[in-house]
Amino acid sequence: MKSVNQKIFFASNIKFLRTRQGLSQETAAEKLGLTRAKLASIEAGNTKAPQPEDYLNFSNFFSVSIDTLLKVNLPLLGELKLRELESGNDVFIKGGNLRILAISVDKSNNEHVEYVPIKAKAGYAASYADPEFIASLPKYSLPHLQGGTFRIFPIVGDSMLPIPDGSDITGSYVEDWTALSAGTPCIVILKGQQDVVFKLVTWLPEGQFLLSSLNSTYSPYTVPAEEVLEIWKFHAYSTRVFPDEQSDLSMVMAAIKDLERHVTTCISPPPQD
Repeated sequence: MKSVNQKIFFASNIKFLRTRQGLSQETAAEKLGLTRAKLASIEAGNTKAPQPEDYLNFSNFFSVSIDTLLKVNLPLLGELKLRELESGNDVFIKGGNLRILAISVDKSNNEHVEYVPIKAKAGYAASYADPEFIASLPKYSLPHLQGGTFRIFPIVGDSMLPIPDGSDITGSYVEDWTALSAGTPCIVILKGQQDVVFKLVTWLPEGQFLLSSLNSTYSPYTVPAEEVLEIWKFHAYSTRVFPDEQSDLSMVMAAIKDLERHVTTCISPPPQD
């Protein structure tokens, strides 16, 4: 198997977190139980293989996981995500999944809204936590999207009609999967071949998700939580398809309502004299 060089951000992350807390090298080294020279060497990247206890020491001191210290370029994260990291919430454990959300920001440190095009969807499940992959996606700044992290996914197929094939779904990132109301429309990132689906999501007590479609011709199915990578709650959708004057579904619903009114009229008691 061909080896892949993984970019490591440990040295720059340690310096970033130290300066973010307003600590000098001397003060930080004293708190960490290190010499100033050793801390300076680590921050400069001159210590290529820190000892395991050093990784643990820095992780505990900054309340940031070792995985994040190594793999995530922290200066690129928004202020909200940095505060979550520093409070110990960089890894969310729900349904057996370990999740780190990678995002990108603009020059003012505001989060972008990334668009995941059809061609990128196939690789999204493999690279969703890679900041470099996320940074490579088309991105937008939408002023009406506030108070969360948003991403846009195109959908394929008719399982969620009347939302048409080819629509772009804007979703807000869900941290606590178990807090979703039953039947919440969501983009779900799954492991495996069919990695991005748009479904009505219901959390089941046995640690599974029930995924249902608006189009009743598609049967619901369940997936175990460990097969889910991310969930993005439906916020809005856009489409280039102009709606028909009256869709088949709306015609059926109108016919049902007419039938209900007819039945109600037929069984109503006659007026009293």
